[in-house]
Amino acid sequence: MATVAATSLVQAPRTRVLLAEDENVTRRLLEAQMTRFGFEVVSVADGLKAWEVLQSPQAPSLVVLDWNMPGLDGPDVCRKIRESKRDNYTYMLLVTARNAKSDVVQGLSAGADDFVSKPVDPDELHARLRVGERIVNLEQLLGAQVKELQAAAEHVQELQGMIPICMHCKRIRNQSQIWEKVETYFEHRSEAKFSHALCADCLEAHYPDTDEEPKPG
Repeated sequence: MATVAATSLVQAPRTRVLLAEDENVTRRLLEAQMTRFGFEVVSVADGLKAWEVLQSPQAPSLVVLDWNMPGLDGPDVCRKIRESKRDNYTYMLLVTARNAKSDVVQGLSAGADDFVSKPVDPDELHARLRVGERIVNLEQLLGAQVKELQAAAEHVQELQGMIPICMHCKRIRNQSQIWEKVETYFEHRSEAKFSHALCADCLEAHYPDTDEEPKPG
């Protein structure tokens, strides 16, 4: 019987979610539910600790906030996140028993993206988290594409501008002030590939006894 080689399956990293809930039992229940959904949960007990986590470089981009918390409440955290102008978008869910139109307006005006009503239905929470996850992933993909376009535009601008070239050896000085061969300079900044050949004038000057021009190699 043929032996099948075992292959390791590489799993995609789990999306990290920040959960801020001051009520201990509710926080543990929500944390267990979100972990079962496949998320990596970072849980804190108040708004001040949530804001502290969100200021770190590796802060989660998906956030679940209880409306009423000591220190900073959910809308306060939403407002501070929007005012901080983070590089990456933060998708925020407010968990609340409030359902009046004025409360919805207040939460959305503070910067919340969506609401989950108390008592929390696990299926509803799961669905709304997946919506947030898709939006965050799309924003990150678009951000990466924008960076690629900016880099390409910088290369185009560099090639269109004045290029310092040595009058003797013909090396080019790049933006890092390093002198590069002409072919190296352009190969790093375009899809062009260089092959070496001899023009008719150089062939006659350097190889006068050669009748046939060497082919590019």
